[in-house]
Amino acid sequence: MHKNTHEAGQEMSNFVQSASKVDNTNSMHKEFHLHLVSDSTGETVSSVARAALAQFETVQAIEHIWPLVRTKGQLEKVITAIEQFPGVVMFTLVDQDMRETLRQAAAKKSLPCIPILGHVVRELSNYLDEEATGHSGAQYEMSEDYFARIDAINYALEHDDGQATWELEHADVVIVGPSRTSKSPTCVYLAYRGYKAANVPYVPACPLPENLTSLKQPLVVGLTISPDRLIDIRTSRMQAMQQEARTNYVDEEHVQSEIDTSKRLFRQQNWPVIDVTRRSVEETATLIIQYRERQVEKRRAAKANGNGASA
Repeated sequence: MHKNTHEAGQEMSNFVQSASKVDNTNSMHKEFHLHLVSDSTGETVSSVARAALAQFETVQAIEHIWPLVRTKGQLEKVITAIEQFPGVVMFTLVDQDMRETLRQAAAKKSLPCIPILGHVVRELSNYLDEEATGHSGAQYEMSEDYFARIDAINYALEHDDGQATWELEHADVVIVGPSRTSKSPTCVYLAYRGYKAANVPYVPACPLPENLTSLKQPLVVGLTISPDRLIDIRTSRMQAMQQEARTNYVDEEHVQSEIDTSKRLFRQQNWPVIDVTRRSVEETATLIIQYRERQVEKRRAAKANGNGASA
C-alpha cells in the first residue's frame, strides 16, 4: 500500500532514531545510509531528502545517489548496494514493475522504502480525473520552458556584476547591493527558476549605471546585510585569496557607512529591500519571485482596468 506524506516522514524518522542508537558519548553526528534512487536526474528526490534531513540536527546521512535508473540491470546494481549498505531508500520511479521490485528488496531487509512523488501524482490524478503518463524525466524535456531557463541562465552570466548594463531593461529582475551580499548566486538561482536576473554592485563613490533608476520593465531589488556578517564574509574571502585584510573593504566604520548609504539609496528609489543576513540564497530568491509576481499582477490589473475604461 502506498504511504501518504505524513506516514513516509514518520517512517524515515523512526528509522533514523533506531539506526542512531550508537555510542553517542562524543559530539559526532549519528550516521546512517540513505539511498536516493531516480529514473531521471535525481534532483527531486535529493532535494526532498535534504529538506527532510534538515529537521534532524544530530544526524548525518551517507548518501548513495542513483540517477537514471531505467533498466532492470541498473536496478539490480542498486539493490546490491542497498543490501551491502542497508538504510533508508527514497525513490522517484515511474515504472510500476521497477517500483515494486525495489519495494520488495527493501522489505526483505526491513528497510523503509519511500516514494517521493507517488502520493502527489495519485492525488493529482484523482482530482483531475486523468491518468499520469508515467514518462521518466518529463519535467526535463526540451520544451519551451526548458529553453527559457537556458536563456535566463545565459542572461544571468552575461549580466553578472554590472556587465552589459545597457541591456538591463530586458531583465525580469535587477539586484543591487554591496559586494558579497549573494547577488550572483541569487541571480543564478532565479535563472534556474526561469527569471532573467542581472546584478549591479553598489560601491561607495562609484556611479551606478545611468539607466538603473529609470528602468520600466524589471523589478529592481536592493540587498542589505548586517555589518558584522558582511565583515566576516569578506574577511574569509580575502583569507581564501591570501590577500591583506587591512583595507576599507573590511573596516568596521567603512562597512557600516557602505550599508547605510546603500539602504538610503534603495529607499529613495522605492526599491524593495531584503536583508540577507539570516536568509539562504533560496529564501532570498523566493522572496524576490513573490515581489516580481506581485509587480506583474499589478501591471496586468492596471492594464485590464485601463482597457475597461477605454472600452
